[in-house]
Amino acid sequence: MTSEFIHPERYAKSSELYEKALKVIPGGVNSTARAAFSGWEPHPIFVESGEGSHLTDVDGNTYIDYLLGLGPMLLGHRPASVTRAVVERIESAGTVFALPSEPEIELAQGIADVIPSVDTLRIVNSGTEGVLYSLRLARAFTGRKKIIRFEGQYHGFSDAIYWSKHPDLALAGTDERPIALPQGPGVPSEMGESLIIAQWNDLAMIERIFEENPNDIAAVITEPIMCNTGCILPRDGYLEGLREITTRYGALLIFDEVITGFRIALGGAQQALGVTPDLTIMAKGLGGGFPVAALGGRRDIMDLASDGRVSIAGTYSGNTIAVASALASLRYLKEEASYEDLYRRSDQLREGLEGLMRDKSIEGSVVGMGPVYQVWFSESEIANYRDAARHARADLFRIWWEEMLDRGVLFHPGHLENLFLSFAHSDADIDATLERADASLDALLVRRSTKS
Repeated sequence: MTSEFIHPERYAKSSELYEKALKVIPGGVNSTARAAFSGWEPHPIFVESGEGSHLTDVDGNTYIDYLLGLGPMLLGHRPASVTRAVVERIESAGTVFALPSEPEIELAQGIADVIPSVDTLRIVNSGTEGVLYSLRLARAFTGRKKIIRFEGQYHGFSDAIYWSKHPDLALAGTDERPIALPQGPGVPSEMGESLIIAQWNDLAMIERIFEENPNDIAAVITEPIMCNTGCILPRDGYLEGLREITTRYGALLIFDEVITGFRIALGGAQQALGVTPDLTIMAKGLGGGFPVAALGGRRDIMDLASDGRVSIAGTYSGNTIAVASALASLRYLKEEASYEDLYRRSDQLREGLEGLMRDKSIEGSVVGMGPVYQVWFSESEIANYRDAARHARADLFRIWWEEMLDRGVLFHPGHLENLFLSFAHSDADIDATLERADASLDALLVRRSTKS
């Protein structure tokens, strides 16, 4: 790993602002994902503005943006219809009332109309909140305590589930029996007693866990496409197997579609892959760049919140900004967006990158579905977190990221993150990205040979 940019003078003002931020903001940033220790070495890029598929930093560098705010900018930066809807709603109504409004009904119905698993739903403020409430509902509905979660997935930062995201394999138990590791200090160790950790894409492991705990498991929570260890697709029959096993044992299947919802298809990955969970969490693709999330599912489960038996609260839940942005975004996705064009451009970029790597004899693959994927520099298949931890070349990814950044292409420097496309990306963006990737991969080969 390097700790310096190729041309640090290109990022001089970002460096100055970072030094100022360190004095008043812990780590200089307001989220771990933006911190230097999360890959943004020697410092994060400070943003000036974004428009459509492009982002401009404070030093005046302009990028084709595949970071997209870590996913929320499905429509690109500053989509006009969403911005206009939010401004009009603020000016005509206000922001927060802690009372219901008619647009909330329209939004709930609009989501229920397109997401297969959703009969009823609650609007919440973030994916983390949605996950927290989904686990509460699952435990209340089943009368059971334990939750199966998978290594390498991220379901928000609440203490009950912020475990085994990217654990140290020396501490994480055997491949056959992973153990729960908290993300860090401050998370009570007792929380881990309610979790069973599994490896993804291994149905035999899930079957064995249920056989050993036939009456204890409330739910399995999973991303339908694994998007928090790069991008890893489910093997054929895997999601169908999870559906069958959970149903057989009376447990719930929860899909965390914070990333995949509305992005993989209008009805989410569950629609595209043909597997319907019991509960679904949606967030990033819903709001057109504004913070909003939703938790929905089977009516008999969600009805636990109808009379307050299970509390789903939040002063800001259903605020006018969130509802207006989500309504406008959903309207655009239903009436104006072309998922066919989005997939065509996404496939063009993915296949183009794969072709460049193949032509240059660079071991690796580009894995994903539609507008979310990751470039793996690895000689081995990546089917779960442990495969990524053992085989993915973070050092080569870092070199490629540096070269692409210098050529005006932005994505997260972490090899366990994703590249995202938006409806705002054009054919010209894809052509320019592939041209710059060609030069960047050539530079990677030179730097790799120099290091070795």
